[in-house]
Amino acid sequence: MKKTPDSPTKLSMSAILITAGFLLVISVTIAVSMGSVEIPFKHVWAILINKIVPGTFEQLWSKGHESIIWNIRFPRALLACLVGAGLSVIGATLQAITRNPLADPHLMGISSGAAFGAILALLHTGLFLGLFTVPLMAFVGALVATLIVSSVASILGASSADRLVLAGVAISFVIMAAANFLIFLGDPRATHTVVFWMLGGLGLAQWNHLIFPTLAFIGCSLYLFIHANELNALTIGDETAATLGISVDYFRLKIFVVSALLTGVMVAFSGMIGFVGLMIPHIVRMIVGGDNIRVLPTSALFGALFLIWADIVARKVMQPEDIPIGILTGFFGGLFFIWLLGRRRSAGT
Repeated sequence: MKKTPDSPTKLSMSAILITAGFLLVISVTIAVSMGSVEIPFKHVWAILINKIVPGTFEQLWSKGHESIIWNIRFPRALLACLVGAGLSVIGATLQAITRNPLADPHLMGISSGAAFGAILALLHTGLFLGLFTVPLMAFVGALVATLIVSSVASILGASSADRLVLAGVAISFVIMAAANFLIFLGDPRATHTVVFWMLGGLGLAQWNHLIFPTLAFIGCSLYLFIHANELNALTIGDETAATLGISVDYFRLKIFVVSALLTGVMVAFSGMIGFVGLMIPHIVRMIVGGDNIRVLPTSALFGALFLIWADIVARKVMQPEDIPIGILTGFFGGLFFIWLLGRRRSAGT
């Protein structure tokens, strides 16, 4: 059987995943070693392994370096991996179920809804459920925003890809206006931190917080991967999916809920980091084709790689100050969005 670029062999797919995994390990090592205090590469993993299995390596590093690596940089690097992977998987999923190449949690208003819920918890309701409060409120906000966008698009008959994105952008502006009003009403002493968080950043990463994005990513990504064939059917059309025995409306609703959950948790711990879910799936499809069985895991790895390096750049450009990572992703994402629109126009779509 003749091989086509859209159907890479298992060997090539395995090679892509292994290579991306190897690059991710190297990237995490670089990210953890770099900063205002440079730490040798050889100490990075030795410190981590010694923390897990004490006494494995002779301690040739200072307590200060150990504290920086373990308490600050490793949690930050792991959060970057989780957020980048999660947003990329969501973007690929939304593009599949909406048959919309411009779909992205940021453009569709889902991230704005999550931010609204998180701000409501941080400034007004308080952490009434402990650490679980912010991700829960962010999930509720993301889910409500998703349902609003879907309802508005349905009512207005915005069935085309461009109109659906416009509906999402419009709802996003409305929700962010409400979120900004919550900030205006909040305690002035806390609003500065919240505003910086809204710009997107990983500087508040802690080990005891990572459990939430880790569980959300594993659970939601596994669910989406198991249903990759159904996503493939929806990309062809609702009629095709229905003939395969898929309850289209119910399945789409479940995917929206899963996407809102994963988006809400990621936004709760990283702020609003836009366009990752737009860029990465398109780049991945150029490499592995359109089958979501291949697209989803590859998007996760590429998304983690992208956000790790975005964070490295954000920390190095104005060292020792950190640029909010959302500024960088917004800049590159905006340029990518323009390129994508031009590409679709050239293709006549």
